[in-house]
Amino acid sequence: MTTPLVRIDGVKKSFGKTVALHPLHLDIAEGEFVTFLGPSGCGKSTTLRVLGGFERPDEGRVILGGQDVTHLPPEKRPVNMVFQDYALFPHMTVRQNVSFGLELKGMGRGDIVRRADEIMAFLELDRFADRYPGQLSGGQRQRVALARALAPDPALLLLDEPLGALDAKLRGQVQQELKSIQRRTQKTFFFVTHDQEEALTMSDRIVVMKDGRIEQDGTPEELYFHPASRFVAEFIGETNLLSGEMRGVEDGRVVMDWNGHVLRGRAPAGVPRTGEPITASLRLERLGFFGDRPDTANAVQARVTSKTFLGSRMAVDLEVADAAGARLRAYVDTATGQGVGDAPVWLGWDADSLAVLRT
Repeated sequence: MTTPLVRIDGVKKSFGKTVALHPLHLDIAEGEFVTFLGPSGCGKSTTLRVLGGFERPDEGRVILGGQDVTHLPPEKRPVNMVFQDYALFPHMTVRQNVSFGLELKGMGRGDIVRRADEIMAFLELDRFADRYPGQLSGGQRQRVALARALAPDPALLLLDEPLGALDAKLRGQVQQELKSIQRRTQKTFFFVTHDQEEALTMSDRIVVMKDGRIEQDGTPEELYFHPASRFVAEFIGETNLLSGEMRGVEDGRVVMDWNGHVLRGRAPAGVPRTGEPITASLRLERLGFFGDRPDTANAVQARVTSKTFLGSRMAVDLEVADAAGARLRAYVDTATGQGVGDAPVWLGWDADSLAVLRT
């Protein structure tokens, strides 16, 4: 196996009586864009600060590029950081801000000029080289902060909610730009956010944190469509939660009873015992609408109770027949939503779309 660029080996951190990080084990490969996602106080920023050397763990080790850096200060680590407020020097020009870290490394003047010119050209900042931060837009300041962090050529870049200060429209543009920069530089990015849409948009891999522990670790698609726990299912996007009873396993698929309907799904976090109460997640866009009973692993008949126009799609609320008032919500394209009337419809979805959750 390839040696990971970053290894977090049993790191634990407490502040007084509050445990911020329970023993944490995580490997990050070179060139990955890894996002730590979770609510405030879940431990994601503490992990970032431990990696950067701003906090020292109570237990465990931090390995970077095969070197134990647990007790090294920030300036001795091959790491750089981009803060939420960018922390640019307002009295310095773009060129001076970008050159600052290179000067701290003790590079010669000629090398500093060449490297600053190179990174500014790469991030299309060369025409702003003599401007001050106050003369730049939010997106331009973001790029200056990235240029300053990337100029010393760190092995790992830490980003602490760096898009939080941007408005919604600019934020979307910068998300795509940041991911493009990461791909072009092939640098390893460790990104911290509480915004699930941001994490899904940008990441190769998402680590969902809860109460100082890893709740689930996987690709955006895995976490969205195959959440392991109720927390992940509800924290990332919208979902239907179906509560029922475990019936058994057939052909590798979990079989559950849901209000008298037999449903088939998958169990990403492990197969429950027969007879146990279980809850499954079904994403709203996974439901298909049919005039007749579909040839899908799961099918129920339902009646539309309300529809909400959302522009490019519609949200459709339905009451399931013969299911003791059970309800489902679906996202469909506008044409499909407008075509659904008062008559009962069939809903169908495959087994891979139904994820049985760890409680």
